[in-house]
Amino acid sequence: MSEEKPSYRLLTGEDTHAFCLRVSDALAEGYVLYGSPAATFDPNGNRMLVAQAVVRPEIVKAL
Repeated sequence: MSEEKPSYRLLTGEDTHAFCLRVSDALAEGYVLYGSPAATFDPNGNRMLVAQAVVRPEIVKAL
């Protein structure tokens, strides 16, 4: 059974170089950014947490 890529993904994590690479990898796989990134601090205020939605290009065309 082949794995089909989901139409929508919400990438989340700590605001690090590794997170930026995850977003870059998704873009290289053909996803496009959807909306603005979101950012907040964890409850203790020690870490910046971020999220970025990505979608398959055909989803954007359908909107």
